[in-house]
Amino acid sequence: MPDAQRFALVATFAKHVPQNVALGIRIVNITTDGCTFELPYADFLVGNPDTGVIHGGAITTLLDGISGCAVFALVEKMMPIATLDLRIDYLRPAEPHKSVFAHAVCYHMSKNVAFTRAVAYQDSLEHPIANAVGTFMLDTKRGPK
Repeated sequence: MPDAQRFALVATFAKHVPQNVALGIRIVNITTDGCTFELPYADFLVGNPDTGVIHGGAITTLLDGISGCAVFALVEKMMPIATLDLRIDYLRPAEPHKSVFAHAVCYHMSKNVAFTRAVAYQDSLEHPIANAVGTFMLDTKRGPK
């Protein structure tokens, strides 16, 4: 499948993932070199009303979604995938009233597993809020292939 067609399909899928929709996550870019999403600041995402900082669960959802997108951007055919492991290091809280962005790449793919790296940030990739590494099972459909 040509890249442009695959990216359009991935974008359509990502726009309809229930968690992405519920949090208001927006797709910024999808390429074979990586994907970028935006999590716009919203009061309902705040974990601590005293500080206005976005809850870590919303950042987790953003990093999981962007990592899966990076896998989909590389697979030759669309297939079900599942997060096997997602390790996140939270480095600092997000600044209140600002969007959080995430960028992810799928850096290795075996027959059954894909490996990703992702960063959540606000102003610059060089000043991250959180770093993540993930592993994803490929083609999770049950039964004979």
